Amino acid sequence: MTAPPTVGVVVLAWQAEPYLADCVDSVLGSTGVDVRLVLVDNGCRPEDLAAIRSDERLRLLRPGRNTGFAGGCNLGVAELDTDYVALVNSDCVLRPDTLAQLVTEAARPGVGPVMAGLRLAEPPHLVNSAGNPVHLVGLSWAGEMNSAETRTAPYDVTGASGACTLLRRSVWTDLGGFDEEYFAYLEDTELSLRAWRRGLAVRCVPAAIALHHYEFSRNAHKMYLLERNRLLMVATLWSSRALLLLAPLLVTTEVLLAAYALSAGWGRQKARGWAWMWRHRDHVTRRRRALQAEQSAPDAMWMGRLTPALDPQVIGPAPLTRIANVFFRAYWAVVRRLL
Repeated sequence: MTAPPTVGVVVLAWQAEPYLADCVDSVLGSTGVDVRLVLVDNGCRPEDLAAIRSDERLRLLRPGRNTGFAGGCNLGVAELDTDYVALVNSDCVLRPDTLAQLVTEAARPGVGPVMAGLRLAEPPHLVNSAGNPVHLVGLSWAGEMNSAETRTAPYDVTGASGACTLLRRSVWTDLGGFDEEYFAYLEDTELSLRAWRRGLAVRCVPAAIALHHYEFSRNAHKMYLLERNRLLMVATLWSSRALLLLAPLLVTTEVLLAAYALSAGWGRQKARGWAWMWRHRDHVTRRRRALQAEQSAPDAMWMGRLTPALDPQVIGPAPLTRIANVFFRAYWAVVRRLL
């Protein structure tokens, strides 16, 4: 008999985690795989940790500080020696066959990260993310939110959501995991784009279902991290030629986002993002040099995965977004030929 593939799962716990025990139970209840779980305590409430049942396959890791999503995942994966590694949000509940289905797809030649079919926990027939689109200027969002999923076969996506993603351990090692400077948000997007830039497909397996107790909050600190990390991602992944060709769009976007941030009450956090990029310019330079050197796919191929259209439902204000999309599409139709 062939032994089932080994899958190491990393779950992070921070502050209040009302769904943590359900998440852990669902991971340990996975079928068709030999599962190990590392739970990284980034400062979780003791009562939520106490609700987790003891299991020899579960290891609790206490770094003694909040390492963020990027740092916590790196720490957790470092404790595993499994064939595959998976990242699962603490508010996700997996179906028993979810990990096995993800393994089947991730095992295919030329495939990098694969994400589960993320459904909203309530109501479970609606999509939370069917893959995360990435815009020319680096903005990203949960794709097809609140739509009904009708697909069953795996399909390519630009960005795999870190809420439930699995990949071969060898791919994780080759990519070097996450850049911990991201701390939280867009580190999964960067990893996905790096896979595409190395000629690896990124996919969603809609039949591998993960129910996500999703809640989006536009607090100032989250908006700071999203904007700062967007700048870091574009500055390190986009080639010099792409940056030059997209410069008018990038500059215009910065002006508009700064105005929006001021009107929405997080203008100071937007400015902090620019300041961080300047203070950490040595890291940005080193990271850019490393990521430009690793690219094997031409810009025309991997940047063809980017979208010129913003989603008016998630990137507001909607009337301005629709107007901007007309300009974005026209500009991209010309620039794409020059990459």
